[in-house]
Amino acid sequence: MNPALSQFGTQMSQLTGVRAIMKDIIETLKNSAGKEFINLSAGNPVILPEVEQLWRDCTADLLASKEYGEVVCRYGSSQGYAPLIEAVVQDFNQRYGLSISGLGKAKALRDRNILITPGSQSLYFYGANAFGGYTTDGDLRQVVLPLSPDYTGYGGVSLTPEALIAYKPKLEINQKNHRFKYRPDFSQLEITEQTGCVIFSRPCNPTGNVLTDEEVSKIATLAKKQDVPVLIDSAYAPPFPALNFTEMNPQFGDNIIHCMSLSKAGLPGERIGIAIGDPNLIQILESFQTNAAIHSSRYGQAIASRAINSGRLAEISTEIIRPHYQHKLEVLAATLDKEMPNDLPWYLHQGEGAIFAWLWIKDLPISDWEFYQELKEVGVIAVPGSTFFPGLKGAWKHKQECLRISLTATESEIVTAMQKLAQVTKSVISKQPTLLQ
Repeated sequence: MNPALSQFGTQMSQLTGVRAIMKDIIETLKNSAGKEFINLSAGNPVILPEVEQLWRDCTADLLASKEYGEVVCRYGSSQGYAPLIEAVVQDFNQRYGLSISGLGKAKALRDRNILITPGSQSLYFYGANAFGGYTTDGDLRQVVLPLSPDYTGYGGVSLTPEALIAYKPKLEINQKNHRFKYRPDFSQLEITEQTGCVIFSRPCNPTGNVLTDEEVSKIATLAKKQDVPVLIDSAYAPPFPALNFTEMNPQFGDNIIHCMSLSKAGLPGERIGIAIGDPNLIQILESFQTNAAIHSSRYGQAIASRAINSGRLAEISTEIIRPHYQHKLEVLAATLDKEMPNDLPWYLHQGEGAIFAWLWIKDLPISDWEFYQELKEVGVIAVPGSTFFPGLKGAWKHKQECLRISLTATESEIVTAMQKLAQVTKSVISKQPTLLQ
């Protein structure tokens, strides 16, 4: 069949951002004809033995419990599984000194600050379309990404593509050490009466950037003046999976929706997202969920509640998950420092969190897509950086000079891949010798 699609159907059926690249990667690996590749494109977390055992233990406990039938064989509340909501409330109140209490004193109402969703991606879809897009009066409300580059998935969440707008960052460059960092450019950032909501990731996929507490507070304050909600994508943040390599504090506030995911804590297959925010905002998102999905997987929620209540999830996050990826980043950085030409303007983004490294080769004489193709020729797959600038208007050569490198490969694979990347870089630059002068 070849049915006629609606406007939304056409938009949502298209591959956007990194998904289009992943299609090419899958085809490359499928048609490799025996050629071996080091795949540094993956966003799938490494299956660490201690993490897998945690979820096995929680599953065994659920299977042996009397509540198994109620969890698996019945529908539940759109808001989420009550024991998981209670676990989050207790953990965050104790850990961060919060008073998550919702609408009143009654215990039944205190949990209205929490919403459990089928992964955090659904949260951004709900938020982008609840707060962004055209109003009933026909006015366009923008979905603002205050710091570009950012998560490529934001490029597909709005049913009104023209609503998405991103802002170029300031670049802090350490030429001697070949490092750099993105920072919000508050002289350019605009949050106005035309803004519907603000979204950003912290730590950031793809760059590993962590906005400071002060930067987050400034963005939230600007948004609050316009009564605009701020969705903070905390998929890599503490307390779980705690993939921050620098000190950071999760931020909460009247107009902040703190969005979490358990995917990088070893549970991507169960699609568990958690939102913490003002009850009025949570109720709006819950209404979207009721219409779209009824509720998230109750099996996943049931084992997640056990992992949080036991304290093991937070413990494993800081003692197992974080050190694993932080070490991989250190290996990658050390290899690049050793193999890349010192007189070439290449810069690795300051590694502050997440499971990726972000490389910028200034004045790269070919596009990032062409560089990706050159890497494939030597058996290395990474992701072209231009897919991570959704909503950014206008030309900016920097977008075609970057590469996202996954830290999910083995240590030896990362070393070999970075050696080959350095060789390809030298080969490409040798055709433009003025860059080395």
